[in-house]
Amino acid sequence: MDALKRTPFYDLYSAYAESRCIDFGGWELPVQFTGIVKEHEAVRREAGLFDVSHMGEFMVTGKNAEAFLQQMTTNDVTRLTDGGAQYTLLCYPNGGVVDDLLIYRLGEARYMLVVNASNIDKDFVWLEEHLTEEFSGVTLTNVSDETLLLALQGPLAETILGTVTDAPLQQLKPFTFLEHATVCGVEVLLSRSGYTGEDGFEIYAPPAIAETLWKGLLAAGAPHGLTPAGLGARDTLRFEAKLPLYGQELSADITPLEAGLQFFVKLGKEDFIGRDALVQQKEAGLPRKLVGLEMIDRGIPRSHYPVFADGVQIGEITTGTQSPTLKRNLGLALLDTAYTELGTEVYVEIRGKQLKAVVVKAPFYKRNSSQ
Repeated sequence: MDALKRTPFYDLYSAYAESRCIDFGGWELPVQFTGIVKEHEAVRREAGLFDVSHMGEFMVTGKNAEAFLQQMTTNDVTRLTDGGAQYTLLCYPNGGVVDDLLIYRLGEARYMLVVNASNIDKDFVWLEEHLTEEFSGVTLTNVSDETLLLALQGPLAETILGTVTDAPLQQLKPFTFLEHATVCGVEVLLSRSGYTGEDGFEIYAPPAIAETLWKGLLAAGAPHGLTPAGLGARDTLRFEAKLPLYGQELSADITPLEAGLQFFVKLGKEDFIGRDALVQQKEAGLPRKLVGLEMIDRGIPRSHYPVFADGVQIGEITTGTQSPTLKRNLGLALLDTAYTELGTEVYVEIRGKQLKAVVVKAPFYKRNSSQ
């Protein structure tokens, strides 16, 4: 059995007596530091610091880099300017998803892609296979091992970060970044984005400065309630905000249209891999849709639990839990479109029993909205 990979922050986890690591796609990562619910609530109220260095980073450079990415991804790369970032997807020809990712435009012929940890090798091979003569001069480089990534998330993230950087944070809008910012006295790439439904920042830097960043940010944030947060809170936070997780809301068998990500699929741009299948699916009508469910009967819906209506299975739960923010048993489910209207009653099979649920509006949580 191969040894689990560790991030540059691994040795710092031991400072927390209640920290607990799990195998996450071949990485030994913390599921919690002080408790999932505590960390979740800290991010909603103050701020949390996430080690997400397991994510993958690729550099795409060369005069045809933009054209290459335009053909490979669903969003419109030509809309990016230097210092801008974009959420997008890689699709198979049948419209299924290879991965969802972020593209950062560093310059006219320099882009950084940020991909899911479990898909690093697969994504790199997929991109490499499509570097045809048409895109001569494009270089694809995997810099994942040379890049750490921290996510500082929560309503007090800007306040905390402002004490350790002179970067103009108020001018840094969502999905923009500064390639050469100074944080805790070291140079980083600083981006305003995240995966929690809250305001926040992501910090990319060389592994050698991991301890400086980790300790510096936590010390600066201590008076403001900043806490380290693990994968457990990251999952419940993104779930409440209806942010997809590859392998659950997205996969080779689930298209971005079915997952409700139409905004990031620009069918009007020139051809890209998967476009024909997605146009066809849109014109024919989506067979399935991702919706929110709230349990009426007592029970917590979990990933892959089957969902029934009229005596037949109509889909399954993609993610479900008891929402730490809302204290309700909620789920995201991919269902036959005929059963996706708000208020539709369905049944989730939990431990052999079919328990009643109802289709509700999602996302379940929106920042600055009353709950």
